[in-house]
Parts: sequence; C-alpha cells; structure tokens
Amino acid sequence: MNTFGYAAYSTDSPLAPYTFERRELRPDDVALEILYCGVCHSDLHTARNDWGWSYYPIVPGHEIVGRVIEVGSQVTRYKVGDHVAVGCMVDSCQDCDQCRKGEEQLCRQAPTYTYSGMDRITGEPTQGGYSKHLVVREAFCLRMPEGLNLAKAAPLLCAGITTYSPLRTWNVGPGSRVGVIGLGGLGHMAVKLAVGLGADVAVLSRSNSKKADALALGANRLLVSSDAEAMAKAANGFDLIIDTVPAKHELDPYLPLLDVDGTLVIVGQVGPMNEVSTVPLLLGRRRIAGSPIGGIRETQELLDFCAKKNILPDCEMIRMDQINEAFERMEKADVRYRFVIDMASLSAAVA
Repeated sequence: MNTFGYAAYSTDSPLAPYTFERRELRPDDVALEILYCGVCHSDLHTARNDWGWSYYPIVPGHEIVGRVIEVGSQVTRYKVGDHVAVGCMVDSCQDCDQCRKGEEQLCRQAPTYTYSGMDRITGEPTQGGYSKHLVVREAFCLRMPEGLNLAKAAPLLCAGITTYSPLRTWNVGPGSRVGVIGLGGLGHMAVKLAVGLGADVAVLSRSNSKKADALALGANRLLVSSDAEAMAKAANGFDLIIDTVPAKHELDPYLPLLDVDGTLVIVGQVGPMNEVSTVPLLLGRRRIAGSPIGGIRETQELLDFCAKKNILPDCEMIRMDQINEAFERMEKADVRYRFVIDMASLSAAVA
C-alpha cells in the first residue's frame, strides 16, 4: 500500500514529507486511515536518536486513532468503518508465557514496536502514525468505545496506559494514597486516572506554581518537594508514588514519603538515574520499581474505563506541518499537556 507521512531523515534535520510503502494485508491484518495521532516525548527522542536505536528515515507516532478501511480474510473483530486505536505495539511472538497472559509488552522475544521496530515476518522497519495509513495485526488493534472523544483520545494509547498500568499493578482504588512526581503529559494522566480509581492523590512539585493546575486536574493537594518541613510531615504518607520525570534526577527525597511496603514506580526516565541510598528502602521495606506500557487487554480496559468515567487528556490540536514547532515547544515543556495531530491536515502538508 502506497502511503505518505512525515519522517525524520537524520538526528538533526526537521521532520519532512515522506512517501513509503505499507505492507499488503495478511489474513489477520487490519488497515486503517489515521484520523488523529498524539505526539509523545518518545517521538522526539527517536527522531533525535537519543536512545541509539533509530534508523532513517523514520516515521514516529504511536498514539493512533483511526478508521478501518480494509480487513484481512481471517479478521473477525473489526469491519470497514469501525473506529479503532493502535498504541506502542503492532505485534509480538504471541506464544511466550508473557504474551499468553496478556502482557505482550513484556514478550520474551520483545514486542514489535509501532515504529523503531522490525516486522517479525519480513524484517522491514516499522513506521509509525505520523502518516495517512497503518497496517496492523488484528490482535493489536483496539476498539474505540462509544462516547470517547476521538480527537482527544489518542494520548491514552501511550501516556494513558503508561500511567494506568502501574495503578492497576499496585491495586490502586478507594483508600489508596498516590503521589505523582511531575505534572506533564504523563503526570496529568496519572492524576486523572488515580482520581478516577478513587485514590487520594497528591502532586509532588518543586514549587507551588502548579497548585492550581493540580487541583483543577482533580488532585487533593500539592506537596512542594523543596519544602523540607512539608516533606517531613508527609513521611510514610503514600502507598504508591508514580515518577513521571523524563530526565536523570534524585530519588532519595521521595523514598521516606512511602509507607511500609510502599513503591516508587519510575515511568518517565529511560536511562541512568542518580545514586540511591538504600537506608529508607531497608528500614521501611520500601521499593523502587519500573513499569512500561500495559498489554493489549489492559489497554482496552483503560479505553473502556476512560469512556465510562469521561477521562481524557488535556490536548492542544495541531496541524501536521506544525510538528517541528511542537517538538521545540515540547523540549521547553511548553504544552498543557499533550499535542495531538489532526491528520486531516496531512494531505495539505505534503502537497
């Protein structure tokens, strides 16, 4: 299938129009026209090859909402015209213990990522959602629930599931005490979802400047991490802290905030962290953990939960030809809180 989109051509070039081929449908494939695509910080990291595994040209985008335009002969769950979604994965081995229990993101052979991956059959590089069309295995295509705003839902496919998965893994519900470090694209979703699950939620921030935003998102309070007295009073006050900061930083100030058997979960930083003292871990039986995205079943659960609770990310809609400006603004944290590309603008952008 001939299609087009926007791609990074090198580590330091702006994204620009790109024409390429999608694979022909296999019996268990779904083809979709992409309607909306969220802009994730991972897209920027990949375009810049910050993690060292990018290839060029590469089409980013793994927060995808679209409309089915064709289905393979063995597809049973979807038909032409259905609204569907695709997140960070388009395939996995489907046979290992993790895949069999619905944890495809932890596939023993590694999942096939929507971009910066390799097709499991042909070995071709995968290309993402900053494009007109996508072909995906039916098992990795998600149903969009009735009533969920298609234009705002795209960031749920990465920012949403990245924060929902640890909330579910650590059984957050009424009575849970949850802290959220950072109030960006991931952090604001963590707040909304934890509140939706019934938790008591605090945002942890270096200053009081985000208090109004935190409360507007549903948090019960804001805790200023640079205020030693306030931090001391908050000791042992959290069952779970979700750390969404996407850069190397100190963890030691936050560990005493955890209660016995409490867990600090890192979902933001991919790479080195500062040295950590084991004293609060040992004396309080506390934990530091990491969490990636969730599996397909859990992601569908998230979409259904958000439709039921009317939980959506705060988005700024942009045109495809504004993506390089959006990347610059994202580097400066100048967005509240996620960019979403209206893909109807793509044709004009590549003309």
